[in-house]
Amino acid sequence: MEKLKNLLLMAIALFCSACTASAKSDKDAAPVPAAERTEVNATTSGEVVVLTKADFLSKVYNYEKNPSEWVYEGDKPAIIDFYADWCGPCKRVAPILEELAGTYKGKLVVYKINVDNEKELAAAFGIQSIPSLLFIPMKEQPRMCQGALSREQFVEQIDGFLLK
Repeated sequence: MEKLKNLLLMAIALFCSACTASAKSDKDAAPVPAAERTEVNATTSGEVVVLTKADFLSKVYNYEKNPSEWVYEGDKPAIIDFYADWCGPCKRVAPILEELAGTYKGKLVVYKINVDNEKELAAAFGIQSIPSLLFIPMKEQPRMCQGALSREQFVEQIDGFLLK
């Protein structure tokens, strides 16, 4: 009974710390500002790269071609931030990811996917709350984390999982 109570408390805490992906309708979705748009080929620039479905299929994982097996298409480990412009925790994570993209320039790629603009990608990964972060190593299966992580937590995932 105590374990069930603790599990319920953890679920409530997670729910409270993350935004739900379905909280805004299509008409509330804002387009990606020009300042946030980055060419996908700029993966060595240390910038956060905004992905569309087409970019995702060619640069990360073509789930249409390989629906039952993870096949990473990239040449460096990656972090994908599933976010929305209206999400407070997503706004807190964004500058951390921008800083880390510069710090780990050439060693990993940081992508972001706006769940309001790319609903199919969000659905394909079962995104129920944002921010949701997908950590993609080169040779292992990816790992999903939900909620706003601190800089230290990101560094731990990068150094201990992506670049080990």
